[in-house]
Formats: sequence, C-alpha cells, structure tokens
Amino acid sequence: MAMATGYQGQANEGQTLLVRLFAQIGERYARYAAYRKCLDELSSMNNRELSDLGLRRSLIRTVAYQQAYGQPA
Repeated sequence: MAMATGYQGQANEGQTLLVRLFAQIGERYARYAAYRKCLDELSSMNNRELSDLGLRRSLIRTVAYQQAYGQPA
C-alpha cells in the first residue's frame, strides 16, 4: 500500500508540472497574440494618426512590445 501511495504522489507531481507547462504556453500565446494585434493596429495607421497619438512609425514595435509584455524591448 505504501508503494501505491508513493506512486500516486509522483503522478500528481507530474500532472501538476504538466498543468503548469500548459498554463505557461497559454500565457505566452496570449501575450504574443496581444503583441501582434497591437502591432497590426498601429501599423495600419497612417503617419498623421500616429502623430496624433504622439508616436513615430519607428516606435511601433517598442510600443506593441511594452503593451503586451509590460517591459521595455
């Protein structure tokens, strides 16, 4: 009986690890999707619209990265 209990504990640890792995993958995908969405939206704007927001076209990637990941590129 003790062996079965020890085995079950290892299975739970492995399962927990797998759940965390999938959660991390999901979080990374969500952040990348947010980055791409912001990048696409800003890229579709013309220079006048970007200027109204106080941005230059050269800053689009930096702004999209900061929006999605919350840290400087």
